[in-house]
Amino acid sequence: MPELSILLSPTRRVNIFLLSLLVLAIACGGGGSTTLKVMAASSLTQAFQDLARDFEAANPGVSVKLEFGGSQRLRSQLEFGAKADVFASADHQQMDLVVAAGLTDNLPLDFASNTLVVIAVPKSLVSELADLARPGVRLALAQASVPVGAYSRLALQNLANDDSIGLGSAFMDAALANLVSEEPNVRTVAQKVALGEVDAGIVYQTDVSVAEMAGAIRVIPIPQQANVNAQYPITVLQNASDTELAREFVSFVLSETGQRRLAEQGFGAP
Repeated sequence: MPELSILLSPTRRVNIFLLSLLVLAIACGGGGSTTLKVMAASSLTQAFQDLARDFEAANPGVSVKLEFGGSQRLRSQLEFGAKADVFASADHQQMDLVVAAGLTDNLPLDFASNTLVVIAVPKSLVSELADLARPGVRLALAQASVPVGAYSRLALQNLANDDSIGLGSAFMDAALANLVSEEPNVRTVAQKVALGEVDAGIVYQTDVSVAEMAGAIRVIPIPQQANVNAQYPITVLQNASDTELAREFVSFVLSETGQRRLAEQGFGAP
């Protein structure tokens, strides 16, 4: 009986040979990689994109998959079974809920800090803090359940309660009466102001550059005594696919290189 190789055409024999090489490469681990999934607050977008590239360069074969959103939305996804290796929150409230749910592998560590500023459309009615309370001003804030939304309302309260600033005790209520848009994360607040859809909003200092890429804005500082000191915690999750690799990523964020990357995007030290 003729051999099979004799019966096949030269082209078929070449195709079978190439297919065999592909199967062999896969069997030997060719093309394999490890994926690390990191869930992080929206305000960390640029910094963590930079950190992910650095980490991948230092760990050949590792791919960092990033998912950004409001910390409260990411926390809710984790509670409902979403899989991830690392969680980085913009506040301790959301992180504490993740810890309480038994979803963490170790205690969270603070890795960065942030402060707030008011941003406004240059030709709007808002040129100073007192203008946030002027009738007719359109104000955007993140939702109260979002870390930056809670921080924003606390800053407004601090501004109203500090007699030395001189805005008056009714300032917070008057400013909130101008609230026309509550957003799911800080990035959408910055974009709405930059696009002129509202007159002003409160965002993290680190999101000023994001807003400036979308349009011209005016930055109005909030006095230090009324501002907030937002602390960012990070943790390895209980069901991480590769716990050791996840711990290495957290250590990298806390390293000198990681802290330098965060500082480049305007974050303060924890």
